[in-house]
Amino acid sequence: MSPTTAVPATGLRPAGTSLARITASRVVVELKAFFREKDQVIWTFSFPAILMLIFGTVFDQDIGGGVSFPQYFLAGMVASGLVLVSFQNLAITIAMERDDGSLKRLAGTPMPRSAYFLGKIGLVLVTAVAQLVLLLAVAVLVFGVDLPSGADRWVTFAWVALLGVTAGTLCGIAYSSVPRSGKSASAVVTPVVLILQFISGVFFVYSQVPAWLQQVAALFPLKWLAQGMRSVFLPDSFAAEEVAGSWEHGRTAVVLAVWAVAALVVCLRTFRWQRRDDR
Repeated sequence: MSPTTAVPATGLRPAGTSLARITASRVVVELKAFFREKDQVIWTFSFPAILMLIFGTVFDQDIGGGVSFPQYFLAGMVASGLVLVSFQNLAITIAMERDDGSLKRLAGTPMPRSAYFLGKIGLVLVTAVAQLVLLLAVAVLVFGVDLPSGADRWVTFAWVALLGVTAGTLCGIAYSSVPRSGKSASAVVTPVVLILQFISGVFFVYSQVPAWLQQVAALFPLKWLAQGMRSVFLPDSFAAEEVAGSWEHGRTAVVLAVWAVAALVVCLRTFRWQRRDDR
């Protein structure tokens, strides 16, 4: 199986081969293809950690309530990192695979369609875990950020991260149909992520963002993902500093779930296995 294997139009699979085995093979293929691209590996894993080092060093000060900027910034970078490995990575790579004909070739193989997407999900999960470990290590070892000690905080971390990655993955697959070519994919996808980072409480304290930009950010998943992560890494007293005066866990879950469902519907209706100019 090539690194860019795709899903068959027929949905058939080799006799005696389970979907689980095909998916496992597909995940291995995706990981091998990912780690062969050294630039992509370095960018994906190191970018959040590098930003943590830069911003944490430049703005190493207390922002109120006994919370240092590195501690606040960690929550935003965890959320941003999850968006990077899910939405941004998939939106760009799938667009490139479609443009170079990889998806069209895969559509002629006996691999079921679901295995292609499950392979991408496996890739996202592995890279997300690796990136999180590196980012948390930098925050703890360099800036002395205290990680949560209570099990309830880690439970919150788990469901927020899971919903965030799910929404980001489905949005990335759906958005991959927007770039008109593989070459333009990065230019079409990356600015979206950068803009959302600036207005969603990643680079700045969210309450200091202009009110009208807060309203714009609240329409998108990253704001809620970052807020959910702040509820994990910041003390409960800091919830009063949020715009709503609370962590809004219920609303966070609803918004992320709605985005995931909406993106799934878009994927089912718009995903293409070949370029627009192919007939």
